[in-house]
Amino acid sequence: MSSTLIAPELETFPNRYRWSVEACYRLMELGFLEGRFEILDGQVIDKMGQNPPHAATLTRLLRILSALFGTDFIRVQAPITIPGSEGIYNEPEPDVAVTQASEISYINRHPSPTEILLVVEVSDTTLRTDLIVKARLYAQVGIPEYWALDLNTRHLHVHRDPSKGEYANITVHPESDSVSLASCSGALVAVADLLPPVDA
Repeated sequence: MSSTLIAPELETFPNRYRWSVEACYRLMELGFLEGRFEILDGQVIDKMGQNPPHAATLTRLLRILSALFGTDFIRVQAPITIPGSEGIYNEPEPDVAVTQASEISYINRHPSPTEILLVVEVSDTTLRTDLIVKARLYAQVGIPEYWALDLNTRHLHVHRDPSKGEYANITVHPESDSVSLASCSGALVAVADLLPPVDA
């Protein structure tokens, strides 16, 4: 089932100050910035605690993706280093990322987009950000496949084929669908298997 991305609103913030990734880490070292956060276009986004459906979905995702790719290739809520000018103001922390290399490669650094096969965001209160801000960023840096799993409508938004800063192929799947993985030939994932049961 095909769909188009929500059209971004044209908003301007004349007095906005954009924090760089470097400045945020300096503030954290000085004790002025605490807790878990990610940096999107110079904004410091607080990584809120997970509600039970979010946590249950994350557990299901890990089980399914680990079976397909291996546990050593799965990163959970860990940063991606964005190269070039985009990296000055962006350090996303997706719920799940599947990497080309095993975890031993990332002991002293975070992976770059060229080392990522798939990123997944679990969306309950963050759908707009996930479908607009993060989709645009992930496309701009060339991440080949991005999933946003909407817990409210129980739909999976699949983004593929990044080109010119956008994903050229976006499809939306209800929980009755199964979806393939571009990086795992022959594998099918049932959307319902990613979601917590309604009557639980």
